[in-house]
Amino acid sequence: MLTHTDLFSLEQYARNRTEFRSKVMAHKTHRRVALGENANLYFEDALTMQYQVQEMLRLERIFEPEKIQEELDTYNPLIPDGSNWKATFMLEYPDEAERKIALAKLIGIDEAVWMQVGDLAKIRPIANEDLERDTAEKTAAVHFMRFELTPEMVAAAKAGAPVHAGIDHKNYQVAVQVSDAARALLASDLT
Repeated sequence: MLTHTDLFSLEQYARNRTEFRSKVMAHKTHRRVALGENANLYFEDALTMQYQVQEMLRLERIFEPEKIQEELDTYNPLIPDGSNWKATFMLEYPDEAERKIALAKLIGIDEAVWMQVGDLAKIRPIANEDLERDTAEKTAAVHFMRFELTPEMVAAAKAGAPVHAGIDHKNYQVAVQVSDAARALLASDLT
């Protein structure tokens, strides 16, 4: 959980932004799991959320304690709490026309994403707890997901079991093994 004391003031952030941003971008590299060419899971943690908060404070020029707390209250739920992984799932199509067609074909994809630790059962995400992201015409390009692990899954992940991820939507199917670097970071999110 991030608090006010974890944050830079606007002035401090202006001075440190380039260095801090580089650190966060390097950190995010191994927290990304590509699911085919057009889907990615970006696994969040305290550092990635600190960056999000700092950027929001900077962009909105927020310095009042109450408004800072509102930002913290918005982003803290996206930090894993020891028994889960939290991710931003993005459908990324560079061409706008292609993206529009794809999003219309991928309604319900948020329910088709899965993670698996070793040979244990697949974990389906609890998706979009904040609001519905599908309409009758299309799905959203961004979904927020929480993968709840059983104690057995946590133990297996911490012991180094391989982690797989995938999608089994009728119009987008993929399964991948998570890299060793990403697996280690995901295991470190668990207690």
